[in-house]
Amino acid sequence: MTMQSRFVLGPILALALAFTSACDAAENTNSAPPAKPTKVSVESVATGLENPWGMQFLPDGRILVTERPGRMRIVSTDRKLSEPIAGVPEVAAIGQGGLLDVLLAPDFDKTGTIYFSYGEPREGDKNATSVARAKLVLDADSDRLEDVKVIFRQEPAIKSKFHFGSRLVWAPDGTLFITTGDRNHLRDEAQNPANTIGKVVRINPDGTIPDDNPKLDGWAPEVWSIGHRNIQGAALRPETGELFTLEHGPRGGDELNHAEKGKNYGWPIITYGINYDGSTITDITQKEGLEQPVYYWVPSIATSSLTFYDGDLFPDWKGNVFVGGLGGARVDRLVLDGDKVVAAEALLGDRGDRIRDVRQGPDGALWLLTDDKNGEVLRVVPAS
Repeated sequence: MTMQSRFVLGPILALALAFTSACDAAENTNSAPPAKPTKVSVESVATGLENPWGMQFLPDGRILVTERPGRMRIVSTDRKLSEPIAGVPEVAAIGQGGLLDVLLAPDFDKTGTIYFSYGEPREGDKNATSVARAKLVLDADSDRLEDVKVIFRQEPAIKSKFHFGSRLVWAPDGTLFITTGDRNHLRDEAQNPANTIGKVVRINPDGTIPDDNPKLDGWAPEVWSIGHRNIQGAALRPETGELFTLEHGPRGGDELNHAEKGKNYGWPIITYGINYDGSTITDITQKEGLEQPVYYWVPSIATSSLTFYDGDLFPDWKGNVFVGGLGGARVDRLVLDGDKVVAAEALLGDRGDRIRDVRQGPDGALWLLTDDKNGEVLRVVPAS
């Protein structure tokens, strides 16, 4: 990517403008041009989920959903919730921690294998993001996980309730991308490539390290890219197989990044955000050798997840990116031309839902999870 910033959503803080004076000015606009508006209808598929975090569509039409307090449930085709699935390991259900993302193995039809990320309790009241794999057994006797095995542990662990990440994405070659957060208290460690704080990690499905990882001088062998704050969204661009990530920023400075091998995305050396108390994090938004976001939000919408759309139900949406907003309580549709956002549309902002997960369903609809004590599974279709 170039050193030029692409677009900004929302009013630009005067502070951020001043930051660019020492380098080539970024292209700052009040917003991306508006996209052609879409008329949609939203239906509630399931309710009664406690802070649902991630979902996957099973081959038989049911939906596997995680709840942050540490439960997995099945949403049946008749829209009923199962009892919690047995065998989920203990999670650090504290603050932003708990049971997080879930992913089906490519051979799930044959093996029943799933992968899931979670805040794992560690020794001495510490915790950190971990990823485990297990066999999902769904039968009349009991729904359960068997053969649970941890294949990745973020290090170092600390006592914190913040910034666990975490999304799981299969790469086209069958390796697994894992995103992590900086744990809030370790923000400078996002620049330390020797650990997995604030990183994109790439491993094999069994937890071993791919031979073609960056493995640069001083880099931990599992690290793919560095300089991330709290990546809660990740997805592959369907036409290219490239990884894009969604970084939950501080006060302002949410970022959509094209997360490339061996690159540094700048946190906390550069950012378009400020601390929650209004104080400055850094005086610069750009620096040679540090990547600029494809897109960023000022003010923040508290981004949560993203997906690329390639279905047929909304033909005009093909190739678009969809971004969930927690604080913004909406879904943003971004129209891409290469790595440039050329138009944007905010959807569902009138509902007030905190959007935690965004997925394209096998039916071509856009499926959402709402982050609430009484969370819902929502289905978005064209308005009749």
